[in-house]
Order: sequence, then structure tokens, then C-alpha cells
Amino acid sequence: MAVIQMSVVTDSPVHSSGSDDFIAYLDEALDASSPNSSPDEEAGSQDEFEDVRTKRRKFESTEETEGSTSEVIMEQKSVDVKSSVMVDVCTHPGSFGDMCIRCGQKLDGESGVTFGYIHKGLRLHDEEISRLRDTDMKKFLFHKKLYLVLDLDHTLLNTTLLAHLSSEELHLLNETDSLEDVAKGSLFKLEHMHMMTKLRPFVRTFLKEASEMFEMYIYTMGDRPYALEMAKLLDPKKEYFNAKVISRDDGTQKHQKGLDIVLGQESAVLILDDTENAWMKHKNNLILMERYHFFASSCRQFGFNCRSLAETKSDENETDGALARILKVLKQVHCTFFDKLQGDLADRDVRQVLSSLRSEVLSGCVVVFSRINHGALPTLRRIVEQMGATCLTELDPTVTHVVATDAGTEKSRWAVKENKFLVHPRWIEAANYFWQKQPEENFVVKKTH
Repeated sequence: MAVIQMSVVTDSPVHSSGSDDFIAYLDEALDASSPNSSPDEEAGSQDEFEDVRTKRRKFESTEETEGSTSEVIMEQKSVDVKSSVMVDVCTHPGSFGDMCIRCGQKLDGESGVTFGYIHKGLRLHDEEISRLRDTDMKKFLFHKKLYLVLDLDHTLLNTTLLAHLSSEELHLLNETDSLEDVAKGSLFKLEHMHMMTKLRPFVRTFLKEASEMFEMYIYTMGDRPYALEMAKLLDPKKEYFNAKVISRDDGTQKHQKGLDIVLGQESAVLILDDTENAWMKHKNNLILMERYHFFASSCRQFGFNCRSLAETKSDENETDGALARILKVLKQVHCTFFDKLQGDLADRDVRQVLSSLRSEVLSGCVVVFSRINHGALPTLRRIVEQMGATCLTELDPTVTHVVATDAGTEKSRWAVKENKFLVHPRWIEAANYFWQKQPEENFVVKKTH
């Protein structure tokens, strides 16, 4: 008798041990195609729906023959015992196309959240998502792991169209690494996509060490083919991400990223991204990354009128660049969460840990702003206060730093006279990116007139 994957209650995703097991279950169920299908050929969505229908028909046929679902399960397991256990009515935890992923019954309409990055056509209901998150949480907390969602562009790498290479960057065309052994390279020409990609220095060490502390996802605003191609460059052996590659095609809200399609509890998720506004609902989970601008097109995209790293034939520091510094922050967050907090692990919240560590960066500093652009001032003030500093509007003896772009203002002159620190706003930005107070002498303010 054929094994009926999608009607065996004990093998259902409703009883799986987490998202990884759930993905494996789906792959097994959906790959169990008819005898005429080719194992080397990816089935189209219609064929996959037919597989589900076939499984449901087998289930219904067997039910009629054997009398009950429990007897089918026992026969499938080759146990020659009659069972009288009653099976609960299926709650339809999710669907594949228009079929229930548990019992195979055809469902009317679409409901639930789409998880197309796990498998095309897959939708899960809120109750099943919560169950998977709870199960995953217990498993990963036991293994001392949290979740890390990683952006691609300007965070882990930089990509440009070949047609957008500047004249000073054309030398790169003869310096690319082999796609046959991507693990040893960092600069790749993707002819079929008309693109060139440069991996950020330290990214391979970063991923290796981060994977020991976190269950990792890729989440990009790029389309799915691009996301998968970048995943191959970053993770050629599929050690880190596997199916956990999310693109803009998978999101539930246009121009926004959300944790609603990440199978991890929000209280255990960290996000690494260069764009704060992409995560409007999850800013407390975010570690903002300094943007990686290797190519000239990237500089132009963000309005920088300067030569790119590629044009100057330079790059970020491998051991003291952005990723190396952020890895230290991640290790600190991980250590605090698991080793320094009191109480039950399940009650801890990584967002509180992040907030607490951030508030130590400028602790003890008292800041006054002088003639800062009104559009930038609210953001700078918010960042300074999040890092633990106190903001004042008027000068007094407790002030430690005056932030200005012109050394000729009245407050700037006061700072010099009173032997206070006079720093450029980039001092705040640098502290925010590196989670560490930076040397004030590196951010000197000059007179503009």
C-alpha cells in the first residue's frame, strides 16, 4: 500500500518539531510525485497541486476501504493491530494551493500568510505560525541560539550593473574570481544577470561565527532570482540559510519588510540592515549598518559626490571594518541574553538587551546642538538619547559636547573657550554604527566662513 504522506496525522506539520522539520516535511510530501514524473525536473505549481489531489484521493479511497483514518495509519506503519482512537477533525493549519497541507481537503478561498520562499503556493494560518514559532523558540533557546535577519545590498555586499561601471572601474572586469569555487572569492561577474557583485570584507568569517549563535535568514528588497543568486555566493554549501531566503516577492507589504513571514519570535530576532525605514514596525529589533559603497553607481544612488572604493582601488578593513565590529556587538547581545539576564529564557526579550546596550554608548555625555539643519535635528537628537546621552537646548556647565558643522557659531566658540568637545554630527553617526563612543579628535569642526 502506498504511504499517504499528507493524511498521516502524526507526520503532519502540525506535529513537526519546528520550521526546519516543517520544510523537510513539505519537501518530502511534495516530491512524492506520481510514477511518471521526473525526479530531476522541478514540477510546476499545477503539477504540485495535482500531487496533493492524488494524495487526498488515495486517502479517501483508503478510508472507504479500511473504515477509519486510525486504521490507515496503523496499516501504513505495518502494525497489525486495529485501533479505535478517534482522530480530531482537521483544523486546516495551512494550504498548498487550494488544498489543506494536513488532510488534503479542498478549501474555499485563500486565507493565512503566504510563505512562498519555503514553497511556492504555501500559506499558513496564524495558529500554525504561532505553533511553529513556539516550537522553534524552545529548540533554539535550548541550543543557545537566537534569530538573525540579514539584508543583502549595502550590508553584506554591493552589486552594480556591468553597464554602470565607471571608466575607473573597468579594471575590475579582469580581476573577478571564478564562479566554480565561490568560497574562495569576493568579486564576481554574473554575465547572465549583467551584474558584478563584491562581497563585503570579513563577510565569510562573519557568517561562520554568527551561525553558531543565530538561526539566519536573508531578507532583501531585490527580486527572488537575485536573492537566490546572492545566497549562492554567500553560502555555496547551503550551511547557513537553506530555504530561508526572503525577497520582495515574498513580502506582505509593499516597500516594507516584516517579521510576519519569519518563523521566529519577535522577542528573539535581531535585524541587520542599512535602511531603517524598511522596518517601520520592527525598529527595536534593528541594528543599523553603515552602508557598503564599493561601486560608483552605489555612491551616486545615495547622492555621494565622491570616488568609490573600486575607483580608488581600496576597500574596508578586513579585521576592523563594519562587519567585524558588528560581530562583536552580536556576541555581546548573545552573551547578555543567555548568560547575564535573570529568569526564564522564554521570558527574555532581545529588544530590551539591544536597548540596554545601546544606552551605554554615550552614557554620561551631555550634548547641545548648534545650528544643525532642522530636518536632521530630530533624528540626531533621537539617536543621541537612545545611546544614553542627555540633550540640552541651552549651554550650561554640565555640557560635555557641542555638535555643530561650523566652528564659528556662538555655541561652538563657547565649547572651545570652556574646553568642551566640539564635534561634527558624523561623530554621532559613527557611534551609532559602531556601538562605541568614537575619538572626538577624529571629528573636528572647521569654520565655514
